[in-house]
This record gives sequence, C-alpha cells and structure tokens, in this order.
Amino acid sequence: MKRWQVFTNGIFRENPIFRLVLGMCPTLAISTAVANALGMGLAATFVLVCSNVIISLLRNVIPDEVRIPCYIVVVATFVTIVDKVMAASAPGLHKVLGIFIPLIVVNCIILGRAEAFASKNSVGRSFMDGLGMGLGFTLGLLLLSAIREPLGEGTFLVAKDFGFPGLGLISEGNRAKIFVMAPGAFITLGLLLAGINKLAAKLTAARAHTKKGGE
Repeated sequence: MKRWQVFTNGIFRENPIFRLVLGMCPTLAISTAVANALGMGLAATFVLVCSNVIISLLRNVIPDEVRIPCYIVVVATFVTIVDKVMAASAPGLHKVLGIFIPLIVVNCIILGRAEAFASKNSVGRSFMDGLGMGLGFTLGLLLLSAIREPLGEGTFLVAKDFGFPGLGLISEGNRAKIFVMAPGAFITLGLLLAGINKLAAKLTAARAHTKKGGE
C-alpha cells in the first residue's frame, strides 16, 4: 500500500468513528460543540502522529514482552505535552474536555495503531497512518458536533477562549436539547453510522459492477 493510500485509509475506508467504531467515549461525550470536537481531534492527531513515529523508530528495540507498557509510556509523554499546552493556551477548552485529555493515553485508536501498524512499519508510513487516522477522527467529531450543537444549543462554533462568540442559528424556544444530552449523542451517531455504511455498501457494489463489466 502506498503512503497516500495509508493516509486516506484512516479518513475513509477505516475511519476510526464511522468504520472501526473506536474511541466512542470521547466521541459521544465531547461532540456537543464544534470547538470541543476540534480541540479533541487535534489533540488526538498530535498524539497519534508523534507516538506512531517514536514507536516505529523503536520497534526493533522494544522487547515483545513489554511492548504494551512501553507504548503507553510513549503515548503518555505526548498526552502530557498536549495537556500542559492546552491548559496554558486554552484554559476554558481544557476545563471542558477535562478527563478526556488524560484518557487519550488509553484511547483504543492510539494503542490500536501503535500495535497494529507503527510496530510493523517504517517511520514514513507510520507518520502517514497517524495523520490519516487523526484527521479521520477529527472529521468524524466535527460532523457529529456540527449536527448536535446547532440543534441542541442553537449556535455554531462558539469558541470563547479565542474570542469568537459563534453564530446564533435557532431561537431558544425551538432548540432540541436532547441533542446535547446522552440520548441525542447515540441517536445522531446511529443515524450517521447507518447512512455512511449504506453509502459505503453502494460504492462497493458499484465498483464491483464496474470491475465485472470491464472483464
């Protein structure tokens, strides 16, 4: 698989949220606002890319018997960097994301890519894999939050830490608060999963039909 295919694989074919259904805890919890989703997505992308690169560099040095603890130490190092930088530069966002920043350490997306890809591939390919998976995760969060925030809060892209008040879209009396609650998270995710899986099935069938016709 070429590096470009490794990169796009995480965005489309193996999107962590919509295709692999990984990292559901932060996905459901923080996708109530676009700013929160963007902050979490970028934080996870940074950790994914950096941990993939370091683990790939050390893949022939780390003993198999202690590989998981070693991966966790590497991931925890970059999570600590993200946590401290976010606390200093965007304290409001850091407070909202709360425990979900430290929990990146045990996020199954991060550890899954370390074990399944970075530990078996070159630095370049591991970098592209981490970047693709991170962007795929970020796009998934943004899509969810772009639905939940306007419907539930009536606003879009409120980012008080950076002086942006957001856009007022729906009056208070017409908002569906369920969309920023737990049931709304499951409903929105379920509908998106169903739609994306149906679209993927149609695309697969169309490619198979085209290939069969070419033969």
